[in-house]
Amino acid sequence: MTRKILFLFPHNLRMKRLFVLTILISASVMVDAQLNIDHYIMVGQTRIAIGNYTGAIEYFNIVIEFKPHLPEPYFYRGAAKSQLEDYRGAIEDYDKAIEIKPYYPEAYMYRGMAYYNLKEYKKAIQDYDKALEFEPKNEAIYNNRGIAKISLKDVDGAVADYNKALEIDPNSTTALMNRSNASIIKGNKAEAIQDLNKVITIRPHYAAAYLNRGLARFEMNDYASALRDFDECIKLDPKNALAYNNRGIVKHKLEDYAGAIMDYNMALSLDPEQASAYFNRAMAREVLGRPGFESDYKIAAELNPQYDLSKYQADTSQVAQNTQSSQQGQQKGQQQQANQQGQQQAQASNAQAQDKTNQQGPNDNKSQEEKRKEEEKAKNRRRRQLNLIVADDRNLPGVNDDQDADDGLVQNKNITIDLQPIFMVSAFDKNSVDFDRFQYYNSTVEDMNKQNNYNPVLTITNKPNNNYRDIFNNFILIFNQRLKIDENAHNYTIRGIFKTLTNDYNSALDDLNKSIEMDPKNTLAYFTRANCRYKMIEHIESLPDINDQLSVKVSPGIFTAPVDTNRDVGASQDYNLILADYNAALALNPGFFFGYYNRAYIYLRLKKYKTAIQDLNKAIELEPEFAEAYYNRGLTKIYLDDIDGGALDLSKAGELGLTSAYNVIKRYCN
Repeated sequence: MTRKILFLFPHNLRMKRLFVLTILISASVMVDAQLNIDHYIMVGQTRIAIGNYTGAIEYFNIVIEFKPHLPEPYFYRGAAKSQLEDYRGAIEDYDKAIEIKPYYPEAYMYRGMAYYNLKEYKKAIQDYDKALEFEPKNEAIYNNRGIAKISLKDVDGAVADYNKALEIDPNSTTALMNRSNASIIKGNKAEAIQDLNKVITIRPHYAAAYLNRGLARFEMNDYASALRDFDECIKLDPKNALAYNNRGIVKHKLEDYAGAIMDYNMALSLDPEQASAYFNRAMAREVLGRPGFESDYKIAAELNPQYDLSKYQADTSQVAQNTQSSQQGQQKGQQQQANQQGQQQAQASNAQAQDKTNQQGPNDNKSQEEKRKEEEKAKNRRRRQLNLIVADDRNLPGVNDDQDADDGLVQNKNITIDLQPIFMVSAFDKNSVDFDRFQYYNSTVEDMNKQNNYNPVLTITNKPNNNYRDIFNNFILIFNQRLKIDENAHNYTIRGIFKTLTNDYNSALDDLNKSIEMDPKNTLAYFTRANCRYKMIEHIESLPDINDQLSVKVSPGIFTAPVDTNRDVGASQDYNLILADYNAALALNPGFFFGYYNRAYIYLRLKKYKTAIQDLNKAIELEPEFAEAYYNRGLTKIYLDDIDGGALDLSKAGELGLTSAYNVIKRYCN
């Protein structure tokens, strides 16, 4: 699990509410916006306040459509995208806000924050410098610039910024927390504790301050005081997984292994992906001879490769000899890295040097002592190879404060990432109230609806339709009767559409073939026949023992290409037939953007990525708000190592309503 530095307005619900109150007030003085535009902006800001960031973006989209000259909706939409970790998309919005309103210190500051999260620290500092030109008394900007300077290893410059922030507001707990972090990097733990003491005096119920002070005291080997701080942190924030992990480490150091295991269990119940807690619990279980330590080591290594014991095969005697010197340097270096990157990183304590393994003493040539050493060596080999892992969030002021499980951060949801599926002709009864209506307007479908007297009403969608199978079967019965009365291309096309939707593919192909024979210029017949042939292949490949990895997929940490399904000659011919039908549909109607989208999907299956992108480009040119096309083009660009281009396409898809795009951005673009 990774973490980021939080700024004066962190991902902290209480602080976010304060921030939104500020921007609500600023919006109310807009004199160039009409009343309805003010309403949409206020609704968007309210949605930010309650954590509905995707809903907020929808409202700001409306404002931008009608009032593109206003800077505020771009700024607020950028702020919502930043909360969704769509930093590149946010930067585009901040750019537009600044273009319209060059004197906009908030936009510079928030753009700096977005650059920081993309690890473009110099650009972040440049934006903070510009913001300070307009607002030299803004404490938040000094804090943020100090954090960016830390990332560039300019610790003294960072301290100077924190000091400046404290001149402006001596009670700034954010500046005090940040300065304590800098003191830790410089090795001044006592000074860090002094700052944290001030934080606790100002905010006695600030759980993160107790957690950080506990870490500092732990590093000074003041275990009793550290234990009290972790106890207080847990009392104030019972769901703080880091505090349980660290309290477990203190108990571990004091050889209360059973108590440590209980704390590690709590940490993992709150955060099942906390690798350090698995590793620490494994060591405690191994000391007590309890089962499960091997699986804990394995899980820790899978979650974080730095805990992979297979990488640490040094001779144990050499490890014991070098513990004091090497671990001290390792701890210092890791602390610097954690504060520089603004992320939660596991850090090594000097637990190993003082653990039970060091009680062996020198070899005095006594056989009993040698035997005891061998037994101890075998029992504790793994925990002698690595330190206990301290979970450190000292660079995260406000972490875990008022965090809700369902907080609108859709990028954190556990989803399967895959291409958006093809679009198919579907329908609904004009009197129904629950059927998905049109996603996109298309004149070809409207022409068919006119011929069909508006019932059933045709639409083109890529939404699942399994719940409407009975409706589609009823429509087939209707067109059975219509064909008895009038055997024409239109009726065959419609019946073929519904047979495709009910998975009666062979019979559907018969109807569509007849339709095309009667009317060779029927765009929807070619389009539907291509879809029908594709669905047949998809169905066959979904059967057991058939490779069902059909498209550009992603797996944790790896973005993989379309999988080769080892298609035989017949299957290749099927794809040629599908492409031929899409080609025919597009030749008849070059503005039929669904045809370009679906054809791109087939090209992706065939690993023709550049050709697929050309088709997706055309689909977007014809339908500039084609969210699914942006999404698939974004995935394809990422696979082709165009991370920036892919991220911007996914940002647009998310802006247009495909919220799963934010998950991809977080996992593969940031």
